[in-house]
Amino acid sequence: MQSDINKQHVFHGSIITCDQKNTVAEYLAIEGDTIAYVGDSLPQRFAGAKVIELGSKALTPSFVDSHIHFASYATFHAGLNVMNAKSNAEILEMIRKFAAESNDKLLVAFGASPYSVYDGRLVTREELDSVCPDRPFFMVKYDGHACVVNSMLLDKVGPKAEGLRGFHPDSGEMNQEAFFKVSDYVTNSISIPKLISNMQKAADYMAGKGIGMIHSVSGVGFTGDLDVDMERFFARGLDNGMQMRVFFQTMDVNKAVRRKLKRIGGCFACALDGCFGSADAAMLEPYAGTDDRGVLYYTDDEVTDFCRKANRAGLQIEMHAIGDAAFDQATRALKTALDEYPREDHRHGIIHDCLPTQHGLEICRDYHILMPVQSAFIDWPQEPDEYLEKLMGPERSSRLNPLRDFQDAGIVLSAGSDGPCTDPDPIEWMYRACNHSNPAQSLTVAEALKMCTYNGYYTTFDEDKRGSLEEGKIADMAVLSGNPYETKPEDLRSLSVKKLILSGHSYRPVKSSGIMQVLKGAAGRKYKQ
Repeated sequence: MQSDINKQHVFHGSIITCDQKNTVAEYLAIEGDTIAYVGDSLPQRFAGAKVIELGSKALTPSFVDSHIHFASYATFHAGLNVMNAKSNAEILEMIRKFAAESNDKLLVAFGASPYSVYDGRLVTREELDSVCPDRPFFMVKYDGHACVVNSMLLDKVGPKAEGLRGFHPDSGEMNQEAFFKVSDYVTNSISIPKLISNMQKAADYMAGKGIGMIHSVSGVGFTGDLDVDMERFFARGLDNGMQMRVFFQTMDVNKAVRRKLKRIGGCFACALDGCFGSADAAMLEPYAGTDDRGVLYYTDDEVTDFCRKANRAGLQIEMHAIGDAAFDQATRALKTALDEYPREDHRHGIIHDCLPTQHGLEICRDYHILMPVQSAFIDWPQEPDEYLEKLMGPERSSRLNPLRDFQDAGIVLSAGSDGPCTDPDPIEWMYRACNHSNPAQSLTVAEALKMCTYNGYYTTFDEDKRGSLEEGKIADMAVLSGNPYETKPEDLRSLSVKKLILSGHSYRPVKSSGIMQVLKGAAGRKYKQ
């Protein structure tokens, strides 16, 4: 594979276009940054062009991560990941070594799960103190909705979090509102240059997975919502073809309007409920063996008022909904907003959609509400099926993440990592989608590939220029090690990304100074956010 792309060149082999007919072509020609031809025979005007033979490889559109907390992911990606640990003893030893090697004033780790370690519980504040007593330590749970803090961090955040729902100083575990308060403190403790450097490294890592566009949900507690502006300017400053679209996680519509953003929503302030990992996803029926139905963070009136204002302002809305009660609340609010002020092509979305209702599904179908889903949640080691079945019973757990039902209803599915909760790895997303734990809910390989490519670009109105390999579109493409259409669903993990090509050029890692990149972005105006 050539490392440099000439002004005019041709790929020959399996060209998987992901167009409306799922065409597979033999030739694709590029002129500059644009796809000039796709077909089965090469026109004479390209007779002198350099031909790149794919051989057993395949060319597809570049992938999209349609839901990632980019600044948070960048922070945790640079920190300690304990997701693969099998015991709390192993986690504590990892922390001990990490603390010994790091000079950071505040230490961050991610990925702890009580369901994937032998102990069956999270590490405690006391245990964290035993390996890291002299610096604040922030251990985030795998689902990004809870954490454990050591005593030094508790001393700093306790006065701010005390009295909030989810405040557990004895164990050091913080969830719900208390977790958000701790997160606010931690994010404001990270230096801006370090965060920008981490973001650059995260973008390069995602490019290695074939991702050419990032949908970032931003707004996690920085003073003055600095992280939102920083991500916008970071995106503008990218000069290697990588695309970012920013969703502002706020219920304050005026904040997005003042920044002239086109999108609002995500998780955190736009989360309607919690998650299954903390048993606080909002449910229509109680969790198994309890009277607990989880937590709805807002009333129906509050969510509906937000959707009305955002819809009238012309914003694209996304909201987090895990449980069926939250899903119904989201669909009711969006329906009311669109009935009151119809919009032909709004592309509002509900994120996660883990336990939808039939009535809510019909609203999504009829009102063209999109679903940025996380197929990585299927057979998730950090939240195993055994735990979910025990939590909500076998009948409800069998209805989780019904991708086939969504697809057959004609709903546009896109795929995202929800990073840092799961790794931004589209090959893995495809594998999980095509090998659902409930086989009846599996997608075909073609459907899964489109979910990870074209549909992601469609979600943010970018399908006119990207997302499929068609003449006239920008040459954003990934070279895969093999042809996914010729790969059995159970073998999809054998595929890998060999090259990412953006705007007709091999991806170039971010090399500029982080501060200069953001300043360059702040001065720029021409960027589709």
